[in-house]
Amino acid sequence: MKMDIKEDVEGGKQKGIREPLIGEQNNQLVHANKDHHHPWMVYFTTFIAVCGSYEFGACAGYSSPTQEAIRKDLSLSLAEYSLFGSILTFGAMIGAITSGPIADFVGRKGAMRVSSAFCIAGWLVIYFSEGPVPLDIGRLATGYGMGVFSFVVPVFVAEIAPKELRGALTTLNQFMIVTAVSVSFIIGTVLSWRALAIIGLIPTAVLLLGLFFIPESPRWLAKRGHAKDFVAALQILRGKDADISEEAGEIQDYITSLEQLAKPKVLDLFQRRYLRSLTIGVGLMVCQQLGGINGVCFYTSSIFDLAGFPSATGSIIYAILQIVITGVGAALIDRAGRKPLLLVSGSGLVAGCIFTAVAFYLKVHDVAVGAVPALAVTGILVYIGSFSIGMGAIPWVVMSEIFPVNIKGQAGSIATLVNWFGAWLCSYTFNFLMSWSSYGTFVLYAAINALAILFIAVVVPETKGKSLEQLQAAINA
Repeated sequence: MKMDIKEDVEGGKQKGIREPLIGEQNNQLVHANKDHHHPWMVYFTTFIAVCGSYEFGACAGYSSPTQEAIRKDLSLSLAEYSLFGSILTFGAMIGAITSGPIADFVGRKGAMRVSSAFCIAGWLVIYFSEGPVPLDIGRLATGYGMGVFSFVVPVFVAEIAPKELRGALTTLNQFMIVTAVSVSFIIGTVLSWRALAIIGLIPTAVLLLGLFFIPESPRWLAKRGHAKDFVAALQILRGKDADISEEAGEIQDYITSLEQLAKPKVLDLFQRRYLRSLTIGVGLMVCQQLGGINGVCFYTSSIFDLAGFPSATGSIIYAILQIVITGVGAALIDRAGRKPLLLVSGSGLVAGCIFTAVAFYLKVHDVAVGAVPALAVTGILVYIGSFSIGMGAIPWVVMSEIFPVNIKGQAGSIATLVNWFGAWLCSYTFNFLMSWSSYGTFVLYAAINALAILFIAVVVPETKGKSLEQLQAAINA
């Protein structure tokens, strides 16, 4: 593959284009400043897309506040309700496997429509359920939609955003997820489980309506050979007065160079050309999930109870902290960079695990028992704050940035599948680990997060401030 594009872009200009005169430079600066300060269509398009992320969070947060009411109304055993809760993850795995091919075939907007349809069908089935079987079918359908959203939303946002806003806008994916989970937890305490299911339809309704008013991903359009639509979509996103010739040329040249390669099959992703980007994408998903987040997230109340701290108070503090710190991370990501935030996040995860491990060690050995609740709560809050600042959002941001458009569907599906399998594995094993050793569980998570820091330091590149084409050319050279 010729790397002319990479060399030209890294050199700051394209070959054959003369240096602008001083007057022309001034005019370009005026236009650049104008466009930089008013990218309203990018913001609006991102808002519509991240309604899918909010739907993701609404699906994930539904089972916790509704457990007692659903079990009572439908006479479910604990085992039947556990199946209802966990089948969401299996639906998400199926969604993850199919999300890439769907997004490649019908477009990013088309994939969001498919995902919305599954979520709407799932919520309606849950609402009308009178027994465990339709309840599980509805939950499986919402899980499928959730799995597709988890891939397509960050990819779409990364593909439409200008490079200086890409990190912050893609991080809104995670911000909307944690906000929706927290809102579900709070309003689920005052609404019936059927009413909460109907409320789950609202984000998808906003998304489906909004999709009529936003453009398709320009990069997907270029890949599919829709040249006029590609230019039109990019012009809409950048503003009618913006000069898009350089950005459009860079995208088109890069896609043209990719089309000279044979269409990759799944096994081709493990070739040397793509192996680094696949290692980064999958590795970050492993680091995110095996560090214990879903065990801590799903069983926060029981951890607080075990430590002797009021679980309701702890859970509310946990939810608010998660939203606030995720917002801080979104504000910092394009300034501080992805890699520094990941390293800070990983270090905080290790510290949080150690605090919690020490608390449970003291409790088990009946030493300084009075300090146990404060130490455990400090550990959990440090853990979730650290996760929210980096490890929660940034693996999805980086995954959406590093895969070339010709392998994005397949490679993104693999990374998303690994994420969901890791989520299931962590949540499934957590109670078994805690029954083995409460402090040993958090020592294990601390060790995994320490290995994650090493992986980030050695393997993960900084991706801020570069176009997707520059990044992908450099990583997959």
